[in-house]
Amino acid sequence: MLGLDGLRGLAALYVVLFHCWLYTFPGYPNSSAPPWLGGLMFGRLAVVFFLVLSGFSLAISPARHGWRSGGVGQFLRRRAWRILPPYWAALILSLLISWFVVPASHFGPPTGATVLVYGLVAQDMVTAPTPNGAFWSIGVESELYLLFPLLLFVRRRWGAAVLAVCVTLPVVAGGLMAAGASPVEGDNWLAPHLAPVFAAGMIGAGIISASDRIRRLPWGWLAALAALPVLALGVVRGSVWTVNHYFWVDLAIAPAMTMVLAAVATGKPAFLVRLLTTRPVRGLGNFSYSLYLIHLPIVMAVIRRIAPHFVSSGLPTFWFTLALGLPVSILGAWLFSKVFEMPFKQNRSWKSLVAQGSAQWAARHGKDHQRTYEEQPAER
Repeated sequence: MLGLDGLRGLAALYVVLFHCWLYTFPGYPNSSAPPWLGGLMFGRLAVVFFLVLSGFSLAISPARHGWRSGGVGQFLRRRAWRILPPYWAALILSLLISWFVVPASHFGPPTGATVLVYGLVAQDMVTAPTPNGAFWSIGVESELYLLFPLLLFVRRRWGAAVLAVCVTLPVVAGGLMAAGASPVEGDNWLAPHLAPVFAAGMIGAGIISASDRIRRLPWGWLAALAALPVLALGVVRGSVWTVNHYFWVDLAIAPAMTMVLAAVATGKPAFLVRLLTTRPVRGLGNFSYSLYLIHLPIVMAVIRRIAPHFVSSGLPTFWFTLALGLPVSILGAWLFSKVFEMPFKQNRSWKSLVAQGSAQWAARHGKDHQRTYEEQPAER
């Protein structure tokens, strides 16, 4: 839908900037970074936005068809086809970089358990040394895909309010019993905690089939009002407090994120939709998944293996990483997507993929043959 790819691209770009910041300045969340870079420390919220956007995007078609899907098996096959090939390719790349260039975390190089756990996308259920710190969310999202048909059934049978209560109430109760515990990236079983934000996106997709009166509501302003208390609390209590209370912040900010999506889906505000549909932003969105998958090994290699030879630690390393790691990540993700992502977006089966490849090879071979023929007039 118009604008959604642009939002996805900007969120992925923010995650890249967050990791440039995170691995340059030690001590997170009590970072040693200059205070004026504090706006880059909320990478977790960008991933939460991804999950809200994922729920919204997946529910658009069901919302147009009475909240019915094309079947559980078909949905899961399509998700696996879309998500797994680029993920597995990025996993191989991440393993190679983590083994031979720079470990992905302080837990050391990946092991055989890493290959098994991450190969099965089970990292949210089983702990193993990570080959790529960004992969935690892929495990969470995969579990939410498995849950999606059930959430869709609840939405269709009992409505949006019941769905919201069913997924949120257990999380709130668990958080209260845990005395305010705040799970962070890398912990196991984050999917149940993040199910409400995914469901919030699903509920927001109802705007697609809503009446004109509902669609004309000022969703952008409503999003700002919903976000204001969360932002005010974050300002008053500080960024470190916000990071340490992501468990609750995730839930509190999800409605505002959903309303942002509703605003963009209804074409408002116009200036934002125009920005999101510009060619660079839309193009970034087209390969945002690849950018998310492969950027972190590149960023870490720049920070820990290249930058020390040219600049001092701290702010000089940060600028060096932006100058080198950011463009290399974007260019690398674009090339990566051409091979491992776009073919699976453009085709729905191996048969279609092979047929497209054969057609492209034949067209290229035919052009080469024609060029050779035209360049040899004397022999004719």
